[in-house]
Amino acid sequence: MEDVVLYCKSYRKDFLRLKQLLASVQSYNKDHIPFYISTPESQYDQLVSILGSDGYRWVSDESIISANEQAPDGIEKSKSGSLSQQVIKSEFWRLNLCLNYVCLDSDCIFIKDFKKSDFLGSNGDPYTVIYQNKEYFQLAFNRGHERAPANLRAEGDRVRALFNRNGPNYYCPCPPFIWSAKVWESLDQSYLKPRGLTFWDLCTAEHPETLLYLEALLNFQAIPLHPIEQLFRVYYYDWHYFLLRRLGESTAKLKENYLGVIYQSSWDLSLDYGGSQKSIFSRALKKLKRLGRYLQSYLL
Repeated sequence: MEDVVLYCKSYRKDFLRLKQLLASVQSYNKDHIPFYISTPESQYDQLVSILGSDGYRWVSDESIISANEQAPDGIEKSKSGSLSQQVIKSEFWRLNLCLNYVCLDSDCIFIKDFKKSDFLGSNGDPYTVIYQNKEYFQLAFNRGHERAPANLRAEGDRVRALFNRNGPNYYCPCPPFIWSAKVWESLDQSYLKPRGLTFWDLCTAEHPETLLYLEALLNFQAIPLHPIEQLFRVYYYDWHYFLLRRLGESTAKLKENYLGVIYQSSWDLSLDYGGSQKSIFSRALKKLKRLGRYLQSYLL
């Protein structure tokens, strides 16, 4: 069993992004940390046609789902794609391949050398990305984009209430996540099973997997808490990207503090595999709105 691996759950639409992530892993992975990728079985051939078969180890989404014997057959078919993806990522630990895993999304890109020591302490315990996200909340408020922070705060309140924990909300809204199998198992043993639940029941649009992990760690203390800040620079929205670039940020400068960068696929559609399915009018309107946000980045 590995002490730490890299893992990305992907699907057809993100395969071009995943190819970019794989290239960055191959360039900067100085300790040769194993890289696992999971997709639906039906998309494996297409994955290989785009990525090739070198530089990663493939497992099927179905094998991860079936590793939880308590999960009803076909449960993933009753959930949206986004929720199924959250659960599959969170259940990867059940394959017993590793003690810890660095969970990546397809839109992650490493930009400099990384080693196991970026994710694990000298005693083998993983670091935990956990913070209050005040810098982004303030920036969004300053620029008139209050809705996203308000939604994150509401999520934090709801998940914290599940565990009856008092105190501030903590976040790690975007990958990479450094997840411990011990923490996920403690959630399963101490919260889910006593209630007759599986993670498929608990993880919902109101209770995202990122916050459930942090609350499980804080409540059941399966591992020591060694907090660190975000490993990658995350551009949450196009206005966020335009503004920070306008202030002089660049990939070269990001290497001072970050291992990588994320241009979130929710707004950066340039690498969508298969092209957009939306109408010409819808695409034109999106481009017009983006132009407006770009021009806004010049305003104080």
